Amino acid sequence: MSKKSVAAPDRATDGPQAVTPTEAVDETLLDDPQEWPSFGRACAPADGGGAPAGAWESHVVIQGMHCAACALTVEEALRSVPGVRSAEVSAASQRARVVWQPGQTLPSHWMAALRRAGYRALPALDAHARGARQRENRQALWRWLVAGFCMMQVMMYAWPAYVADPGDLSMEMERLLRWASWVISLPVVFFACGPFFSNALRDIRQRSVSMDLPVALGMAITFAVSTAGTFEPEGVFGREVYFDSLTMFVFFLLTGRWLELRLRDRTAGALEAVLNRLPDSVLRRQADGAFERVAVRRLQPGDVVRVLPGEAFAADGQVLEGHTLADEALLTGESTPVRRGPGTRVVAGSYNLQAPVLVQVQGVGQDTRFAQIVALMESAATQKPRLAQLADRIARPFLVLVLLAALLAAAWWWPTDPAHALMVAVAVLVVTCPCALSLATPVAMLSAAGALARSGVLVRNLQALESLSQVDTVVFDKTGTLTRDGMAVQALQPAAAGQERQVLGMAAALAQHSLHPASRAILRLAQEQGVQGEWVAQDVQEEPGRGLRAQVWQADGTGPAWTLRLGSARHAGLDAGAAPADGPQVFLAATDGQGTARELARFALAEDVRAQTPQAVAALRSAGLDVHLLSGDRSAAVQRLAGQAGIAHWQGDCSPDDKLRALRALQAQGRRVAMVGDGLNDGPVLAAAHASFAFGRSVPLAQARADFVVPGEDLGQVVRAIALARQALKVVRQNLWWAAAYNAACVPLAIAGYMPAWLAGLGMALSSLLVILNAARLSVTPQGAAALLPASVRILHSPAISA
Repeated sequence: MSKKSVAAPDRATDGPQAVTPTEAVDETLLDDPQEWPSFGRACAPADGGGAPAGAWESHVVIQGMHCAACALTVEEALRSVPGVRSAEVSAASQRARVVWQPGQTLPSHWMAALRRAGYRALPALDAHARGARQRENRQALWRWLVAGFCMMQVMMYAWPAYVADPGDLSMEMERLLRWASWVISLPVVFFACGPFFSNALRDIRQRSVSMDLPVALGMAITFAVSTAGTFEPEGVFGREVYFDSLTMFVFFLLTGRWLELRLRDRTAGALEAVLNRLPDSVLRRQADGAFERVAVRRLQPGDVVRVLPGEAFAADGQVLEGHTLADEALLTGESTPVRRGPGTRVVAGSYNLQAPVLVQVQGVGQDTRFAQIVALMESAATQKPRLAQLADRIARPFLVLVLLAALLAAAWWWPTDPAHALMVAVAVLVVTCPCALSLATPVAMLSAAGALARSGVLVRNLQALESLSQVDTVVFDKTGTLTRDGMAVQALQPAAAGQERQVLGMAAALAQHSLHPASRAILRLAQEQGVQGEWVAQDVQEEPGRGLRAQVWQADGTGPAWTLRLGSARHAGLDAGAAPADGPQVFLAATDGQGTARELARFALAEDVRAQTPQAVAALRSAGLDVHLLSGDRSAAVQRLAGQAGIAHWQGDCSPDDKLRALRALQAQGRRVAMVGDGLNDGPVLAAAHASFAFGRSVPLAQARADFVVPGEDLGQVVRAIALARQALKVVRQNLWWAAAYNAACVPLAIAGYMPAWLAGLGMALSSLLVILNAARLSVTPQGAAALLPASVRILHSPAISA
């Protein structure tokens, strides 16, 4: 894949320009307003957060950040720049959200402030950021390999001193082995330990403290003590050298850090894979019919592009030529590809799987649904749940206490044995790293959010995962949530037996000229039965709220023309008493020259209930949740649907204020309520709930204020989200207990001198890895995640129900 440079001029027409691995991004080029949309968006009034008019929100990847204390330093550096309104930094995802005022500052200004603080910011959606992260992974791997090779060599030289009896090794041989170990340790200190020392120097210059400062102090002390013992064997530090401990705990620390990078790529790093689904360039048709490859940002509505198999659609549009299958799992959570042909819509971020197609661009950039999804996911990636904020607040004081504890331990042991005192201090510095504590919550939350995103649930607010795990009541809206936005034909009754296909084709010829829900239902049935297009209509007239009339004849030109009416019984010219009271019906009637109407067929309609509604309600009840239904529809219709869905508590004829009062009444009883609505007219009640879902494809993502957004039509996603939120909070508690128990057990051992430096390094690495691996269980594929959920929830994954 070619790499797009943020410095590439917008006038280029030959596709994205390549950037070399060593090429530096000129930050001043990001001050061009045309570049801002590539890594951010203008703040809308509905965004909240106190953002002033005209403010801009940018998302960047932070390099050089390893812990919660680093995240706090980055936030302070950003907020110190005049014009930066707010900054949110996540140590788990290594991303930052910066809200800034264009009239007062520019991206190069706050990026320069980060550089002075010892960090670097890269546009989050830029290919250069992906390349930089890959180079970081390769460098981490090289340092790990060098440390591992040198560790084995040093252990080979140290082994004789461990197994030899007194007098077996001559003084000259022992000194030779020490010198050999010192030489082999030099690449470890000056190459493999480079990031630890550079970050520690940065902390000293900035008068701050991060995880790398105590670790670097421990490495420096160990190497200094061992070097003194090598150069002056008869001195105070000459009794023993610790090159083996040094290389071992460096190797263990680098092992943990490298695995941590890999696991972040699979959890929080999976966010980047979603956000970078759009291609860098696309084939656009010119005026002469030839195709040129241009950057995606140069597309405009009305352009015609050719999308090849395996490529992602770069914009929302309509297929002009070709038939293919499209993967729209990101938008719907449905893994089954959908067919797309002339006249059908395709969406940015979905993949063309089968054949080349020509697409006319209708929406680009921030106007696409993909851009709205990106905005939601970026916002969630930089948020800090309440537990994570607590861990961040105690990270720095904890590190200061670590330094004091190491100093006191060294002072306690110094009169007895100075060399041992220093190694006890090293063990305290290394073993008490708060990395596991600071990663416990954000990694688990991001893993759960990533798993939900891959299965079709977008998380707007990470804090809501904690609230969702505690709900005991779920309240549903009816229309657009338990039912689809429309109606369905329940029964077709032709006046004459055997005429079903004919009357359905006639009705569809009229219905295709109307947007009324009843017409849409008839047209959908005709498409399913394959009779659409067999009849054509001319001179179609529609009377709003009553029906349609037109001249209709067979598409092949055979047979006579018919004068037809489609609509209510009165509009069709039939006896008004023909319509039964139970449920709406649409009539198709033919009229002769004298205006006499003759009934041809009647269509019984009903609300189009989602297929998974009964199963989802049953799964919620079996999980111990109470289910309620609030709707503004007629009480009779609400009661009928509640009976079909198995909902015992329901209320109809509700205004938005009635829904809000009912919700607050439940909360007054001590209930923790999750509200599920269509996101269009349920704003107050969604905002008042402990956790809320905006459901359905019609949800305007940029305006939906719910905590979770379900763009697809799978009602089972609500059940799975609740189950996964409960699992995520269980993992968070496990991680926090483990981090606390680890420090409580290991710190006294290190202070007492029972924990050598190499074991402290191993414990530090394993504690962080255990936290991340435990959280990674939440970020498996949706099918794998189903195995973690209760049986009542796993049933919703079955193909029969999903279909």
